Amino acid sequence: MKWKLPHISKVYEALGAIADHRLELLSRRAAKLGVMEARVYSSSRNKFYDVAYDASKNALRPGSRQAIMSNDNSAYWKGELGYPAIALLMQLGVLPFDSKIAESLKSIAWKDINQKHKNDFDKTGLEVEGIAEAHGCPKEKLQKFSNEVLTKIEKLALVSLGPKQKPPAGY
Repeated sequence: MKWKLPHISKVYEALGAIADHRLELLSRRAAKLGVMEARVYSSSRNKFYDVAYDASKNALRPGSRQAIMSNDNSAYWKGELGYPAIALLMQLGVLPFDSKIAESLKSIAWKDINQKHKNDFDKTGLEVEGIAEAHGCPKEKLQKFSNEVLTKIEKLALVSLGPKQKPPAGY
């Protein structure tokens, strides 16, 4: 399965997750095989998402693509690349990252904002752009950078690494 392109707000959330130090790279035997694993904690820090990324392009299958899997809601329910996967790809240097923009997205209560807007990500995005502006990042700069990230995601044409995994329960 090829991952669908996420909403731009998922890029915002990934930037914020890195700025909040909510991404934990796991050192396991899998890393030696070319698979990177991470835990990405929710903004409430009450749950975490498992993410695995294989950059090897599987040499045994010519033409195969880089693969990633995450057990977040966007990935499971919509088939879209969610913020935990985007955050890991940024952390690994596969996707662009801007620390100044990320700092403007620190300490955002994403679940609360999403619930307030009934998961209307356009409305969530607008509110978050306002927060970023209040912290010194013009919304045009945030949008331009995030659209560049989305273009890079589209070019990567990432596929699923294994079967879908149910998201964790909780807040």
